[in-house]
Amino acid sequence: MSRVGVLLLNLGGPDKLEDVGPFLYNLFSDPEIIRLPFRWLQKPLAWFIASRRTKTSQANYKQIGGGSPLRRITEAQGQALKQHLADLGQEVNIYVGMRYWHPYTEEAIAQIAKDHIEHLVILPLYPQFSISTSGSSFRLLEKLWQEQPELQPNDYTLIPSWYKQPSYLQAMAQLIAQELDQCPHPDKAHIFFSAHGVPKSYVEEAGDPYQQEIEECTTLIMQTLNRPNLHTLAYQSRVGPVEWLQPYTEDALKQLGAQGVKDIVVVPISFVSEHIETLQEIDIEYREIAEESGIHNFRRASAPNTHPLFVKALADLVMDALQSPSFKLSQAAQMKKKVKMYPQENWEWGMTTSAEVWNGRIAMLGFIALIIELLTGRGLLHLIGILQ
Repeated sequence: MSRVGVLLLNLGGPDKLEDVGPFLYNLFSDPEIIRLPFRWLQKPLAWFIASRRTKTSQANYKQIGGGSPLRRITEAQGQALKQHLADLGQEVNIYVGMRYWHPYTEEAIAQIAKDHIEHLVILPLYPQFSISTSGSSFRLLEKLWQEQPELQPNDYTLIPSWYKQPSYLQAMAQLIAQELDQCPHPDKAHIFFSAHGVPKSYVEEAGDPYQQEIEECTTLIMQTLNRPNLHTLAYQSRVGPVEWLQPYTEDALKQLGAQGVKDIVVVPISFVSEHIETLQEIDIEYREIAEESGIHNFRRASAPNTHPLFVKALADLVMDALQSPSFKLSQAAQMKKKVKMYPQENWEWGMTTSAEVWNGRIAMLGFIALIIELLTGRGLLHLIGILQ
């Protein structure tokens, strides 16, 4: 019997406060996050940002318990998936590959080769495809296998996006319904979908299908929920002065408050695990904005985590992948006609949508200030004028 493996891909996050500095260094060493005209500047700049911003970032992680729960939850999802597949008669080895912290994708790939896995299913824990989340992880895999072809399994298949999966939609609907039923008037509470944003240029210039998939996913969840509630879709976590997908979450909350909305259920639609963007950004920052806007009953649907229907969704995805023709990395690059899996090699600044939001906001300001000082001799005051 052939050995089957499932590789779960995710961002990663610092497990404890001491990890924040190294995590930031790894994050900003990636040219997918900050693109520079000279590659030799990448690591020195990453060190500069990490060393200057570690304490501030640690303060943000202290607000959610001193570290990211992402690894723990992802590993729990993997164990639940393994058990569910075993119940279906399919034995698998589960591997977790993170982009910026342990267990790294590189570690997972090495272990997969060591275990002599013959058939590998690559499952990104991002329901909707984006060139900056799933696409970024796929690019890393391709690079690793090009450099060390002996690490590539005999056969593999990947799942580029899966936001239409029925059990996933049912899990989301159940999580929303649980919160609606806690409201004074369940049918009148406003459902507020908050997705991680991306720069508008990703969609309009690079052809990223992310916005289309988020919008369609929102519609499918509402159809599955089958309740009369009004709903809104907005985008969180924007960084820097460039335009991101709109409406922005903070603006949409203020607008609903001005319209007299009192009860709201926030749904983190693009996240499948609790982490800093749900526990800190939504639960603390956006809650405060909502309350200041007059929305006094602020509730949030949990991320799917290890919800039984969500685990079933992952298991069904794996079983379907094993029984279908293989889908390769080269096909993912061509999945959408306009999508550029490899961004143009020009000088631009920015960060991937998967970067944990407070690290990104803080470090981005330091980066812009440094570049302005180096190139123009004009410092932070000029930067503030730009951002205003």
